[in-house]
Amino acid sequence: MILQSMSLRVIALSACLVGSAVALAAGTSTTEPVPERTPLAELPIFIGGFQGARAADLGEDIVAVLGVDDWINRVYRTEQDRRPVGLYIGYYMSQREGEAIHSPMNCLPGAGWLPVAGGPTTVWIDGVERDVNRYIIEKSGERMLVYYWYHAHGRTVASEYWGKIHMVLDAIRLNRTDGALVRVIVPIGHMDQDGEQTADTLGLQFVRDLFPLLERHIPA
Repeated sequence: MILQSMSLRVIALSACLVGSAVALAAGTSTTEPVPERTPLAELPIFIGGFQGARAADLGEDIVAVLGVDDWINRVYRTEQDRRPVGLYIGYYMSQREGEAIHSPMNCLPGAGWLPVAGGPTTVWIDGVERDVNRYIIEKSGERMLVYYWYHAHGRTVASEYWGKIHMVLDAIRLNRTDGALVRVIVPIGHMDQDGEQTADTLGLQFVRDLFPLLERHIPA
């Protein structure tokens, strides 16, 4: 059912991309303004109770496929729970010239990870309800919890379709198509009876600690 839903999503997204391309081509052709921002490399190593470390670099071929202008790949841990919390953020200064944010649900299956449960949801962050995606993915019996969302101009969007729609509207209204993908991954332990709940608690805490820091790196 989830795979069928993914196929339908790809078809609908393709139609959406065609519409987006037409709208962007018909819109302003002037150079987009470059908003002031802090490079992602300066995201704090300490976030709340989490301490970060550099994760494996993405290969040049992967960065080229992603088309990102700035990115970060780190692993964070707490003193109490040493399981790794993976953080990836990919930032795009412009999405006009064919470079667009790649959905993890289109990329992860190519690496052998298949979604087995989940979908869009909302989380409360500093008293504000935010739209995000929450999925359980599996590969060779190993499971991971994934949170991800599209982040642009102070707005979080779970739906890739709505993300494209907002991008087109912002291109017309603000002459800006910059934005980012934020992804958080937490392993679900095999031996932990409450593994999913434990991963959820850890992942949500990290998301809530991370969120206020993003404005410096992903301009509103």
